[in-house]
Amino acid sequence: MSTLSKKPNIKKLNPGFKTIIFFIFLFPVLLVGKTLEVGPGKPYSSPAAAKNFVLPGDTILIFPNVYPGGNLIDNLHGEADKYIYFIGVNVESVIFQGNSQAFHFSDVSYLHIENISITGQTGNGMNIDDGGTFDTPSHHIHLKNCRFFDMAAQGNNDLLKLSGLDHFIIEKCTFLNGASGGSGADMVGCHHGTFTENRFENMGSNCIQAKGGTQFITITRNWFVNGGQRTLNLGGSTGLAFFRPLEAPFEAADIDVFANVIIGSWAPIAFVGCVRVHVVNNTIIKPQNWIIRILQETVDTGRFLPCGQNSFVNNIIYYSNTLSRHVNIGPNTEPTSFTFEHNLWYNTDNPSNSKPDLPVQEVMQTEGKDPMFSDVDQQDFTLTSQSPAIDAGKNTGFQFDFSGQPTPQGLRYDIGAYEFFIPSSVQSYTHTKSYSLFPNPCEDLLYIENHLETPQSCFITNVTGQMIYFSKILPSASVSKISVDDWASGLYLICIGKQSSIVFKK
Repeated sequence: MSTLSKKPNIKKLNPGFKTIIFFIFLFPVLLVGKTLEVGPGKPYSSPAAAKNFVLPGDTILIFPNVYPGGNLIDNLHGEADKYIYFIGVNVESVIFQGNSQAFHFSDVSYLHIENISITGQTGNGMNIDDGGTFDTPSHHIHLKNCRFFDMAAQGNNDLLKLSGLDHFIIEKCTFLNGASGGSGADMVGCHHGTFTENRFENMGSNCIQAKGGTQFITITRNWFVNGGQRTLNLGGSTGLAFFRPLEAPFEAADIDVFANVIIGSWAPIAFVGCVRVHVVNNTIIKPQNWIIRILQETVDTGRFLPCGQNSFVNNIIYYSNTLSRHVNIGPNTEPTSFTFEHNLWYNTDNPSNSKPDLPVQEVMQTEGKDPMFSDVDQQDFTLTSQSPAIDAGKNTGFQFDFSGQPTPQGLRYDIGAYEFFIPSSVQSYTHTKSYSLFPNPCEDLLYIENHLETPQSCFITNVTGQMIYFSKILPSASVSKISVDDWASGLYLICIGKQSSIVFKK
């Protein structure tokens, strides 16, 4: 077993989009069913046209094209070991444009949606909901590597609208240029969900909103830039008829927000009618007006708990004199029930005036010390070796930092989104994918550019699970070439070591 020591980083990590292996790759399940092709010259003109012919385990494969919006996918259900897949061949060229919404998934379960772009809608980009049947939510939805951008609306319109959805993952998606009054991703009455490794930029109202009884949500390792009025609206204001469950005594509860980078916005963190929400080990850069808001917008003392029992721990707050104040507190809240611990506060304009005005006494805070990021101008917020954030945090039990490094269980954490590690000489803790494939889709030849440190097995299987290729890839062979000219058109699973990808043969 190798050990990790707290030493200077050898390699700086790109704070934006390194590909990180975090969840088990789900595509091997895809090999059990048939493939339905969508696109010009294909059997189906749209995903909605194909959906009546799919069974659990099948794949709707969407070829490059600019498709109109308006796809209704309702009452469609995979199974726990046989998801139904909606897969674009290439996220850059599979585009759903216009209409009120690109997709409406209603009363669905066990779906995997990947590699599609959504743009120019006048309502919401994509809706996933329970069809109004509150006691039977949609569930087990995995949304991966999709792009939502350039809304054609300016009101309360969302790039991704989730209502009555349980057990879901939103992973490695991009949300860009939302409506001025809307959210990047808006949850109403959603439960047991994870947002991880997404990028949000230029939102109007907020990047992620959790309200209407939303509970048990994890928001981790996301990159937020100019998130609007409230980057993370942890709670909100919901009409009583839309709560799920209807008797929920809070807007939001039991949410973990950790290892994110948040740049700009009026207020990065808004606790709004929420309880048991933990904001831990985030890096917050140059908020415009407030750092934190504590509000109660849904008021009924006979039913709703006041906003309270929340925590703000191990965060770096790197701000300037432009702030109106550190914390904005509204009526009908319980700010004295909050916990503030081990945060680093640094006023770049006046370091000696970095003490925050908080509703309660903070424990073990660091004030007025430059966190010593690697390169602020390049948005590299990893820590340098002399950072006062190193070993100054509290052990909170969270397992990964922003870059995917494992946190030092049993030791004190660093403050901020990045732990400061160097791998030992025995093992490299790199979580970036160790190879790339091109072109994909391929026609005659498939090239594998590898960054391997040790020899690895490479095998490729077709959609029936039959192995059609096997070899050893050596680190010295930086680019390998595979002839695919005699392969049938379709999807193939390529595995190199413990990492997997999908290849499409034209």
